[in-house]
Amino acid sequence: MARHKTARSDNRPHIALIVETSLASGRRILQGIARYVREFGPWAIYHEPRDLGATPPIWLKNWRGNGIIVRLQNRRIADMVLQTGLPVVDVLGVVRDADIPLVHVNDAAIARLAAEHLLERGFTHFGCCVVNRVNWSQQRCNAFVRIVTVMGYQCSVYHIRKHNRNDASWEQAQDRLSRWVESLPKPAGILVVNDSQGQQVLEACWRVGVLVPEALAVIGVDNDETICEVCDPTLSSVITNHARVGYEAARLLNQLMQGSPAPKEPIYTNPIGVVIRRSTDVLAIEDEDVAKAVRFIHQHACSGIGVEDVIGHVLVSRTSLKQRFRAVLGRSIHDEIVVQRIKRVQQLLVKTNMPLKEIARKTGFPTQEYFGVVFKTKMGKSPGQYRKDVNGEPK
Repeated sequence: MARHKTARSDNRPHIALIVETSLASGRRILQGIARYVREFGPWAIYHEPRDLGATPPIWLKNWRGNGIIVRLQNRRIADMVLQTGLPVVDVLGVVRDADIPLVHVNDAAIARLAAEHLLERGFTHFGCCVVNRVNWSQQRCNAFVRIVTVMGYQCSVYHIRKHNRNDASWEQAQDRLSRWVESLPKPAGILVVNDSQGQQVLEACWRVGVLVPEALAVIGVDNDETICEVCDPTLSSVITNHARVGYEAARLLNQLMQGSPAPKEPIYTNPIGVVIRRSTDVLAIEDEDVAKAVRFIHQHACSGIGVEDVIGHVLVSRTSLKQRFRAVLGRSIHDEIVVQRIKRVQQLLVKTNMPLKEIARKTGFPTQEYFGVVFKTKMGKSPGQYRKDVNGEPK
């Protein structure tokens, strides 16, 4: 990173990436940028390992580069990058009064996936943990509350205070959180706006003896696998697709460097799905027959079962089960089978390179063609395009 004032012998665009490596979201943004550079570069990349909110590198002040992609955590960082006079793209969205275009995940869509996940498990009581004075956090919480309210339910909101993690403040914060967790009506489903805060909520549950997921089901955001797997129980989480954010940010920066005007509105990327782990692996359904039917579907949806198999397993009248099933879940038995198959398809598209024909076979679809039609109807895109979007590939 030294000697930035010396002459350069190449004509590649020189790009500074002020993006943290301490969080999975930042690392995935860098992966998306890297994919764009491989396809449309080369770029000369200037980047150092850093934490979110760390002071920009000293060399940036006199740096003779061409563009910057940055996670703007505070006004100080915004002022420093603006002073360079270079094209800049923000990929965080905390400092929104800065004259800098934004590429960011769709917080309302993230909240909707989390709400749908908890609603389909039968919860009628809800909570949301929001970080004070952080706009993306508030947007996720507001959307979540709005969705469950429209469904006729109430949602308790807990405001997480920013604090220095010395022993006293940390313990006090956990005590406050534990009291809120204990006060919630049970069973309840909780959205926590990111995975690191999800870990704190699970710890608070342990402190007061609240069982997860039996009494409280907890879902986080970002699918930071290291954090999610170290949680006890393991934490379910929304996959936010930050790789796509990185790819679109690099595309936008390239356009800005070529003289295109900045977009007037932020560019948002949609989340991919939910990774279900132990923290939400539960059914909060009082109707025992419906709960038995849902459990059977979750276990066998990808084995080619149909509505008759579910009815035969529960051993109640066809009309009664169909009516009660729809009354509890708001959809038919057949729809629930399809929903569970699509969720498994999403997991295989995200986690494997398995051919689409094999995915269709493993998830209970009779043909690849039918599989493709059903998936596109439900998700608005083909399985192949969905897989490309997961990896931040161009549309």
